[in-house]
Amino acid sequence: MALFISSLNSGSNGNCYYVGNNNEAVLVDVGISCREIEKRIKRLNLSMQKIKAVFISHEHTDHIRGLYSFLKKYSVPVYITTATLQFSRLYFERAAVKNFKPHETVAVGDLRVTAFPKLHDASDPYSFTVSCSNIKVGIFTDIGLPCQNVINQFKQCHAAFLEANYDDEMLNNGNYPYHLKKRILGEKGHLSNQQALELFKRHRPSFMTHLVLSHLSQNNNCPKLVEDLFTQHAEGVKMIVASRFQETEVYYISSSNTLLQKALNPTQLELFA
Repeated sequence: MALFISSLNSGSNGNCYYVGNNNEAVLVDVGISCREIEKRIKRLNLSMQKIKAVFISHEHTDHIRGLYSFLKKYSVPVYITTATLQFSRLYFERAAVKNFKPHETVAVGDLRVTAFPKLHDASDPYSFTVSCSNIKVGIFTDIGLPCQNVINQFKQCHAAFLEANYDDEMLNNGNYPYHLKKRILGEKGHLSNQQALELFKRHRPSFMTHLVLSHLSQNNNCPKLVEDLFTQHAEGVKMIVASRFQETEVYYISSSNTLLQKALNPTQLELFA
């Protein structure tokens, strides 16, 4: 069974990632409004009814901004740690909230979602992998340094959303105040283009087919720069740069090493709506 993936939005203005199969799907983070999620899901010929759960990585606003309105309209469980919920200052009906533990696998239909700790300046930050049968997709954003958890999980992924937040030169020469630059550059900040590229070059598995470069800084990065940098080292991996303004296409991830670069066309996607 294959997985379908899309970045619905990626950046400091809001993050939301879709991973699903033919029958069910999950969202990782809900940093844009429920209305925008609905619009983008519709444009992709996907189905809101197939979203069966939400997983929250940490409490920063760009990852939870739309969560309250989304859960008010759609009765799905939200998987969130106690600390993240506390620091988010959001309140939900008890039945909607599900806790998860490090390295615990949560079943959502045929999907298996595994959470693992990462380095970031939040109360209890996690990244996730989503798998189905023998296919695995990772969501690796908001990471200061690639810790062993991140490396181990990245090595197992057929596709990944990987943070490439800033270009070192643009950040160092930019007008951000010193304390903010220090935060971004720190081990609990964000991954630079070069750090992300090094992770990809050293640890990507031979069966990886798609890499979605994610969470680009509006002020300290450039989509073309990221695309050009990673394309030089792609070696057959499809490179996609996620937008902070719109959704990506839906990409079809299978166990085959044959690149199915683009998602299914709209007519084919209707089969899964």
